[in-house]
Amino acid sequence: MSVDRKKYLLAAFLAVFLIFPFLSGTSFNSAFALSGKVNPVGTNLIVEIAKKQNPAVVFVESKTKFRPAKGNPKDRRSPFGNHKPFVQPGPFGGHSPFPQQPAPGNGSGTGFLIDKEGYILTNNHVVENADVINIILQNEKKYEAKLIGSDSKTDIALLKIVNTDSKNFPYLTLGNSENVEVGEWVVAIGNPFGLDHTVTAGVVSAKARNIGAGPYDEYIQTDASINPGNSGGPLLNMNGEVIGINTAIFSRTGGNVGIGFTIPIKMASDILDELKKDGKVTRGWLGVMIQKITPELAETFKLSDSYGALINDVVPNGPAARGGLKRGDVIVKFNGVEIVSVQNLPKQVAAVDPGKSVKVEIVRDGNKKSLDVTLDKMKEEKQA
Repeated sequence: MSVDRKKYLLAAFLAVFLIFPFLSGTSFNSAFALSGKVNPVGTNLIVEIAKKQNPAVVFVESKTKFRPAKGNPKDRRSPFGNHKPFVQPGPFGGHSPFPQQPAPGNGSGTGFLIDKEGYILTNNHVVENADVINIILQNEKKYEAKLIGSDSKTDIALLKIVNTDSKNFPYLTLGNSENVEVGEWVVAIGNPFGLDHTVTAGVVSAKARNIGAGPYDEYIQTDASINPGNSGGPLLNMNGEVIGINTAIFSRTGGNVGIGFTIPIKMASDILDELKKDGKVTRGWLGVMIQKITPELAETFKLSDSYGALINDVVPNGPAARGGLKRGDVIVKFNGVEIVSVQNLPKQVAAVDPGKSVKVEIVRDGNKKSLDVTLDKMKEEKQA
């Protein structure tokens, strides 16, 4: 066999070997870590998701007894009601005001059923201060719902349909938002501008976004079209599982510009039992004020990098003070978890039950030190 023929056969073999994974539907990349099927393009996958999951998405109508006096200026608000995620000092220099959109009653939004008994997840700001909450299903059946529990810090609320004997409501499966990857296809279902059960699709644009909305910001960003009225609705992966609760958008006009934010469903799953049982969330409290470490501060405090959270004040007689933490300490590890940035610490502290003792690793005067700190219960007015 000639040398040229051998080279040709080798090249042909390699070509077949390299394209085989694509022909067989497999891949050598990290696509298997995605939270759902990889690519809906050229298929009816989104159609099937819409058909199957739409019945479990509900229209949430909230009413209050308060009525504004006639002649008052029209209320101007962000796209999702009174919830203003971009008030200064947000990442975009403040929110843009938008005209209030007409809605049934005092307010409206979206929610989704999470079990056959009629429990519903939505945003806290959709039902906050509501005296009456009504739920409208896709088949136009209307039910009264009651607020079971809510958490303003994560903007999550749990409702339940009442005054019905039905125990067979359609519901959505909660997925794993920690497996979500940037670029992954997603579907949003909601009621934008009162147009019920609107389906939009897009991709995950970014993860772990901090938009200045609260102490535990860790939003999934998506370009799936989200508009006023989508708030509280589900963001679904290609398995039709919920990976997030649509919550906010950034827009200077009030309409979608491809920048929407979704609460990871894990955040809701972690507090779901507490909301059912107690109607609220109890979190641990450390009793420190913290700030970001700049390169200049890293040099001042003899740090090798800018990781960690710098303590700029300690609450007298608080858990941190009792445990020996001091102003100027840098927390680099909390309860076994590395604190990569200042945003990580409040989430880790909040996840610990009050009364529990945890290891807090700090850097003080260039030296590492480990302290035992017993957390207190966080009060509403306190910061982690």
